[in-house]
Amino acid sequence: MSRFILLIHCPDKAGIISNVTSFIFNRKGNIVYIDQYVDVENSIFVMRLECEFLDATNIDSLKEAFSEELAVPYQMFWRMYSAEARLKMAIFVSKYDHCLYDILGRHKAGELPVDIPLIISNHKDLGSIAEKFDIPFHHIAVSPKNKKEAESKHLELLSQHKINFFVLARYMQIIPDGLIEAYPNRIINIHHSFLPAFAGAKPYHSAYKRGVKIIGATSHYVTAQLDEGPIIEQDITRISHTHSINDLILKGRDLEKVVLARAIKLHIDRKTLVYNNKTIVFI
Repeated sequence: MSRFILLIHCPDKAGIISNVTSFIFNRKGNIVYIDQYVDVENSIFVMRLECEFLDATNIDSLKEAFSEELAVPYQMFWRMYSAEARLKMAIFVSKYDHCLYDILGRHKAGELPVDIPLIISNHKDLGSIAEKFDIPFHHIAVSPKNKKEAESKHLELLSQHKINFFVLARYMQIIPDGLIEAYPNRIINIHHSFLPAFAGAKPYHSAYKRGVKIIGATSHYVTAQLDEGPIIEQDITRISHTHSINDLILKGRDLEKVVLARAIKLHIDRKTLVYNNKTIVFI
């Protein structure tokens, strides 16, 4: 049995759902999941579909037929994936370890069905964690003088290990344009939700001084515009005047771990679709 996932967005027109489902039916496929949405304001149609074929079906021939019969006539931006294909994910870290531990723990427990061929860091501090989980650790220092050289090393490693996407698990460096262009909507970041009101090195301290009543975390795809990429997942927790700065930091870190893990899982399951710097998340 072959199972495929289809993601589509295109100008909204009559007949799209009927023609897509007929395409699957005419090839003796069975649709096991379908969800669609129309962005009325921009007249954009969005759909996610999963289908199964009892007989082995070649994805390349299926893509070719879909492109010719539907994608071109309807001006579709689309992707078709094999549901059985296992993605390869790299992790970028600096010195904070809470997100890294959480990802690796979930991965070991089977919650994140991906392969993790390597961990990359601009510091050596977390090498022992990678060793505990038996994952190769690569230290690539980044400074104003060697940014281009570091970028080349990153691209070489990611290409060598055939990485599909990578996660910034509190990686405290700005991602260069070369990496962003090589992995569009395939770099996942996590940060506190205080941006831009509480930007800087100590956002929780700033929030504490302002007496905020909620804190949160946001996971998004990385774009060339710093911290302005399409949002994948967010969450918050309420706080009060009784909480200390340390309480805020601990609660914030817990949120960061959970939100990042959710975002990674959504990406793995092909449940995110990006257009116009906006993310549609299918449940």
